[in-house]
Amino acid sequence: MKLFQKLLVASTAMSLITPLAAQASDTLNLEEMNNYSRSSSKIQRFDSKTFINEVSEDIAKIKGRLDGLEAQQNVFEAGAFSDTTTMDGKAIFDLGVLDYSETESSAEAVKFSYSYTLNLNSSFTGDDNLYVRLKTGNHSGWMTSSDHGGYLSSAKGSDDALKVDKIWYEFPVGENNTVWVGPKIENYYMHGTSPSIYKPITKQFTLGGNGNAYGASTNTGAGWAYKADNGFAISSNVVSKSTNSVSSASESGCVAKTASNSYSNTGILTDCSKTSWATQIGITKPQYSASLMVNQKYNGWSDGYFHTKYADDAVSGGDGNHTAVGLRGWWRPLETGTATPSISLGYDTTQYSGVPAGTSDNSDAWFVGLTWQDMITADDRIGIAFGQPTKHDDETTDPFAYELYYSYKANDSVTITPSVFGGQDREGDSEDVFGALLQTTFKF
Repeated sequence: MKLFQKLLVASTAMSLITPLAAQASDTLNLEEMNNYSRSSSKIQRFDSKTFINEVSEDIAKIKGRLDGLEAQQNVFEAGAFSDTTTMDGKAIFDLGVLDYSETESSAEAVKFSYSYTLNLNSSFTGDDNLYVRLKTGNHSGWMTSSDHGGYLSSAKGSDDALKVDKIWYEFPVGENNTVWVGPKIENYYMHGTSPSIYKPITKQFTLGGNGNAYGASTNTGAGWAYKADNGFAISSNVVSKSTNSVSSASESGCVAKTASNSYSNTGILTDCSKTSWATQIGITKPQYSASLMVNQKYNGWSDGYFHTKYADDAVSGGDGNHTAVGLRGWWRPLETGTATPSISLGYDTTQYSGVPAGTSDNSDAWFVGLTWQDMITADDRIGIAFGQPTKHDDETTDPFAYELYYSYKANDSVTITPSVFGGQDREGDSEDVFGALLQTTFKF
């Protein structure tokens, strides 16, 4: 019985296995699989060399593409700035008008002018700087005339020609000394102490009053400044006009008095060159600054931004030499957005050499600039400046100049500034002027 049972179980198991075997044979041909595994022609053998070869080919392709990109980059960089050169700039639109109280003039017409400036700074050691300013513009008329104080700080009257406006090289000597030298530079770029923090609309109010002490002109110059860690600074610089048309020489040098026997001098720092030698001492702290300037000017050097007509005439009325002393100071509150403004003050006194007998040899000028920041919106600015232009002691009138503006930042790059300005008795007559300006500045 047991044997019969075993045979019955075995028979049943075989009946179940047989269909599965048949199905497997239809699906998988084991013999062909065995042959396929032994055939080297039907599959590539995988080993360490196989992957190394494939990766090497891919790396070679990538490297070729990178070499091509590098070649294209080199072509692009050939026409670009070096990584030690930075550039920034601005464009300014000036829409304004000037009105004379006594005179009907075509100069009273509305003017719309522009200036465009590019600043390039290049360093070769990390501490030095080669500065180049390119500038163009089409300002004219009262916008570039100092007769009645309308000369704008933004003005550039180059008839749309893009020119090198400034160029100089500065470098450190030790830890506290800086040296400047350049064919196109002005004295005030080389001072150790900033004379004013007031930002003006008209050029007469730059530098705490742009008169005899701080008045300058772009020419060949060199200078030195020492700045101590405690804020003390002393500087001295000289600017000389390399070309100067003058008349016959006098005992003290060449002075432009008449048109006869005129000749042209082409050297700098000669007896015939117009020269300005400025020495300043001052101290600057985070909240205030004070400085004293002595500026000796020779051979008819004259600065006309913050002057009356008679003060200008005093230079040519003597032997062309004069010495100006300028006092400057500024103070600002710890916080902006309050009723307390920052204050900038200036005072100049000038002594002229070789004036005729019976004529005063002195003139003076004063300036006040007030600034409120963050009053209505963030980064806005309200500015008021007023003062007495350089007045000769023999004058009987009291000249006066002023400006008022509100500067609003539309965004980080665009600033809109409406302003009014004017003055009285600037030319020794009863002529008063009033001007209005809308200025838009685009920075990039």
